Amino acid sequence: MAALSLIVYAFTEPHDKVILQSPVYYPFYDVIRMNGRTIVDNPLILRNGRYEIDFDLLERQAADGAKLLLLCSPHNPGGRVWTREEVTRIGEICLRHDVLVVADEIHQDLVYRGYKHIPFASIDERFANRSFTCIATSKTFNLAGLQASSVIIPNTELRRRYNHALKTFSLHMESYFGVSAVISGYTHGDAWLDQLMVYLEGNLDYLVSFMGSRLPEVKVMRPEATYLAWMDCRAISEDPADLKRLMFDEARVAFTEGSVFGKAGAGYLRVNMACPRSRLAEALERFAAAVEARKSR
Repeated sequence: MAALSLIVYAFTEPHDKVILQSPVYYPFYDVIRMNGRTIVDNPLILRNGRYEIDFDLLERQAADGAKLLLLCSPHNPGGRVWTREEVTRIGEICLRHDVLVVADEIHQDLVYRGYKHIPFASIDERFANRSFTCIATSKTFNLAGLQASSVIIPNTELRRRYNHALKTFSLHMESYFGVSAVISGYTHGDAWLDQLMVYLEGNLDYLVSFMGSRLPEVKVMRPEATYLAWMDCRAISEDPADLKRLMFDEARVAFTEGSVFGKAGAGYLRVNMACPRSRLAEALERFAAAVEARKSR
């Protein structure tokens, strides 16, 4: 997120328009607002239980002077793995209207069977030349505390400007332990990651089955990537404050309340499945028991 904020700061001016696609990871809003830029929302379309991109609106917004697009790929919280066709269409629109693309691809390693992540910059050299790709081992290998991430900038001039901003804020000096962990993860982590994905998919199957049998009114958007499940709880409550009471006070679990991802997230909860299955089972049981207790009142 430091990289995203730095790019917004260095490559746009105050009040410039920056596009995001809600519902989306909530710090995206902060890095735009707190840099004094203008959020342009390109809301995702919910169709047949999955998110799709409103390309017609994106075309109009890009043509209306937007300077930057923050692309969450794979998507958080919806778990979409954007197809080659979708990513290509985004790139073509942004190229036509001179919009830089910041591709947040931090979940790129956490893709389930049957899907394939397509890096934005890999599709076309022209896209690569107008883009920043942000990656990290923090999600893949649970290394967030080491503050080690990478930004891939093929364009020499964009990279020079980024590095200048990086040094301006003295953010260019990496942690020795962070660098060592990144090298170790990418060099020796394949077998561990393969096992992780099997376990995560088992957790996902468990969650979907549990909700289907205990709380069928809750609709789970089955993710194609990430370790996050996006649950439509509007049949229980559409009020964010009420869902917080249900979670924190009644169920005593800490899912993420959906409205922080944008207005379209109201009535949703995001569940982190990257934990032992016993812990996931306990959290879901607490939540289900709290909902059932409400029904019996």
